[in-house]
Amino acid sequence: MAKPKKIAAFTPYYTEEQAGQVRAAFVAAGKTEEGDASVSDFIVRATMREVKRLQRKYNGGKPWPPVKAGELRRGQRTMDEMQHRNEDA
Repeated sequence: MAKPKKIAAFTPYYTEEQAGQVRAAFVAAGKTEEGDASVSDFIVRATMREVKRLQRKYNGGKPWPPVKAGELRRGQRTMDEMQHRNEDA
């Protein structure tokens, strides 16, 4: 029997408005039209679509070497980061 893949956990931080839109998109289309089993499934699918776009744009379409857990800065964005981030792009 194949050993199940270990699940790596992330905790994205959304504003209340963003979280409401994520839930609304999942309920309106992700669940019924796109076949997502859960909001986590919806978020993973959307994130991996963005990862693939960035790979095509910045890495010749190839996967990057993985970054190990614990190597990234943790926590929410700072107020300065929030002011300079364009979420609509």
